[in-house]
Amino acid sequence: MDPLEIARWQFGITTVYHFLMVPLTIGLGLLVAVLQTAWHRTGKPEYLRMTKFWGKLFLINFIMGVATGIVQEFQFGMAWSEYSRFVGDVFGAPLAMEALLAFFVESTFLGLWIFGWDRLPKAVHLGCIWAASLATILSAYFILVANSWMQHPVGVELVDGRAVMTDAWAVFTNNTALVTFPHTVFGAFSVAGAFLLGISWYHLYRRRASGIDAVDPAGRVVVGEAPALGAGRDQTDHAVWLKSLRLGAAVAMVSFAGVALTGHTQAQLMFEQQPLKMAAAEAACHDGTGFSVLAVGNLGGGGRTTCDDVVGVYEIPGLLSFLANNDFTTEVRGVNTLLPEYQEKYGTHLPDDALYGERAGQEIDYLPLMEVTYWGFRLMITFGGLAAFAALVALWLTRRGTVPDNKWVSRLAVLGILAPFAANSAGWIFTEMGRQPFVVVPNPTFEGIDQVFMYTAAAVSPGVSAGEMVFSLAALCLVYGALLVVEVRLLTRYVRGGVPSAMPEAATRGGGPAGDDGDVLAFAY
Repeated sequence: MDPLEIARWQFGITTVYHFLMVPLTIGLGLLVAVLQTAWHRTGKPEYLRMTKFWGKLFLINFIMGVATGIVQEFQFGMAWSEYSRFVGDVFGAPLAMEALLAFFVESTFLGLWIFGWDRLPKAVHLGCIWAASLATILSAYFILVANSWMQHPVGVELVDGRAVMTDAWAVFTNNTALVTFPHTVFGAFSVAGAFLLGISWYHLYRRRASGIDAVDPAGRVVVGEAPALGAGRDQTDHAVWLKSLRLGAAVAMVSFAGVALTGHTQAQLMFEQQPLKMAAAEAACHDGTGFSVLAVGNLGGGGRTTCDDVVGVYEIPGLLSFLANNDFTTEVRGVNTLLPEYQEKYGTHLPDDALYGERAGQEIDYLPLMEVTYWGFRLMITFGGLAAFAALVALWLTRRGTVPDNKWVSRLAVLGILAPFAANSAGWIFTEMGRQPFVVVPNPTFEGIDQVFMYTAAAVSPGVSAGEMVFSLAALCLVYGALLVVEVRLLTRYVRGGVPSAMPEAATRGGGPAGDDGDVLAFAY
């Protein structure tokens, strides 16, 4: 067993798992701030209930995100020490900014928000959730600055085999980061929008199935009340879920438009900065202008698809050229053109260096896993589009104030929560897997900087054995599996409980603000 492959699996598993929490935290946090602002301005009880219910789910997800995110930093020193040595001078600045200016602010104001209900002035308390949510977004920017430098190194020079920062402004304003950031944030809001939509649909359906709400002959909702069926089953409860659903659907649709526009710009940068990644993502073996809607291939030698195995089924002429160049006629270089260029510029074999150990002298395969990049790119677009289409349908079906009394449609709406999660995960897997065989990609747009790169084979810790990596991988999978069970059970419990599960006072006082009898710890935990 090769420790490098096990280390890659470990980092990939933990990163994808962690990134399930990140977009929901980013998107849901700001929506909670918006909802509390609406309550602060209008005083309407449904906005208070919405703030506390969605805030509860935000807190659960935030805590799990912190717990899983810490492991990522441990791995830099444990499994990827050579990588840390290479990028440390560059990564120190954005990671320090993320911790000091973002995470500390986020955690501090979130604590004040949790324990400040009826203890802080309303305006100050509202400012706390805004500070926490904006700090969460700022935290994402600093992390993306670090990741974008791996995709497109700038502002450095190579000194004694290490990348040394010479221009901090160039690093923090890397054009890759400036495009990746809005794309990621829009993706996060698409997750939050689907989350609101699916859960709200579930509660509106429960009200229909229980006979609380009905429809008149014109199909308009007749909102009812049924206190005998449980706390909070009043007319305000209906307003909570209907407004949440329509807010989530609107956010999901706007976010998809933002993802599409920023994704187009990001793809054009990738064609310029990592052309082989994009050629693999399109299964574009030859120079051309056509976008492959569907291509199939048999596994070639070594258990992976190569250009010799790819068979195009259907493509749209000119579309690939538009994605890359905003016209329909400029040819895009394919794999067969790019591979010799990479081999000529960066070599055909790994250096005969002690850093590579037994891998020294191995032939370098510059072509990313085509089956991963190709389908990852398409799954990202497909799931994102499905989520946006579902949001549009939801707005239409709820235009008369409620959801259809159909359990299968309700189950489909709840299942739809997973679509943007899948789109985000597929996008990141495509981005990171397409970077191989580099852990830091050469920058082809600056003379001198194009020699600042690092092969993944050189990044793994040299003193870590395969057995140690297998043990840590198994241990992390067990721990993460347990955390997944905990999070799903907590989310399921509070989702099914509705507003009273996050706001116990709604069961006794009709949803008004908590007074001295309100247990703030019940909301926090």
